[in-house]
Amino acid sequence: MTLQAELRRRLKALGDPKDAAQMQRYMKSALPYFGVKSTPMRAVFREVMAGYAPASAAAWKRDVLTLWRGAGHREERYAALALCAHRGARAFQRFEALPLYEELIVTGAWWDLVDEVAGSRLPVLLQADRVAMTKAMRTWSRCGDLWKRRASIICQLKLNDEIDLELLYDCIEPSLSSKEFFLRTAIGWALRQYAKRDPDEVARYVEEMGERLSGLSRREALKHIV
Repeated sequence: MTLQAELRRRLKALGDPKDAAQMQRYMKSALPYFGVKSTPMRAVFREVMAGYAPASAAAWKRDVLTLWRGAGHREERYAALALCAHRGARAFQRFEALPLYEELIVTGAWWDLVDEVAGSRLPVLLQADRVAMTKAMRTWSRCGDLWKRRASIICQLKLNDEIDLELLYDCIEPSLSSKEFFLRTAIGWALRQYAKRDPDEVARYVEEMGERLSGLSRREALKHIV
């Protein structure tokens, strides 16, 4: 049985139709859900993927895209994201993986999928290939795709002391005038995270930006600054 077929079989067996309908409404998802809650879902992923060992980066990307493109339920897309982060794929987390993640972001086009890629996978690529990724994130920040722009803003959330402040500000700048909720929240979220390291700098930046920052972005940025 293929990885996709086994995952589908296990998830379907655990699904609850009542939970499935509620999950789909909450996430405003075009894809239906099986109705599997997060803890048992992650357990299925661990068990089914326990022996996963792709022979090459190409094989891993093919397996991820098979799950992603062939998904009939949203949990199968979560499975594809779990495969992205699998220990068997650690060696493939280089700049060359960016086109794969770009497809997941553009076609995922909603916060639960995009934020997992942007928050967990892109930082790994940044650490591995800083120069190429920095250039790519600056390009994404100015592109026409809302979700790539959001990803560029939040891609450093987990880097802590390795956050490139110049890159962060450069990725925020093109979206300052946007009225898009998901860009405004991304800006506030990213600034709030950096404020844990340097609250004075974030307070200075917010003051300097003035009315260019939306009220939402400003509130989030200053949330934990006394």
